[in-house]
Amino acid sequence: MSDISSLIGKTISKISSDDAVIEGECDDGSRFRMIHEQDCCESVYIESIEGDLQSLVGHQILVAEERECDMTAMNEYDESYTWTFYVLATIKGHVDIRWYGSSNGYYSERVDFQWLNVQNQAHWRGGWE
Repeated sequence: MSDISSLIGKTISKISSDDAVIEGECDDGSRFRMIHEQDCCESVYIESIEGDLQSLVGHQILVAEERECDMTAMNEYDESYTWTFYVLATIKGHVDIRWYGSSNGYYSERVDFQWLNVQNQAHWRGGWE
């Protein structure tokens, strides 16, 4: 697991997302993803993305921050929950990514930022060769 701030200074050349993962490639060939490895009795997903991820492509990342926010639960039955926000910005604009995690309180609700090595590339959901 890495810190998302390690993206600062990199230039994203490809980026994609679905409701459970964001994957990207930088112009230096490095690849990354934001994901939560699901376990029992928990749910972690991208609640919303404000801004266009594609607006990050081709420009150096100037801001890459993680923030937790003390907001209310998505539903009254969530025993434990975590809102995690990620902000990525270039000179051309920014994107806010809101993740929501809930569990029974015994499992992680965190999102992992990972740099991927060559062995991991075959498992990318984005299907890049």
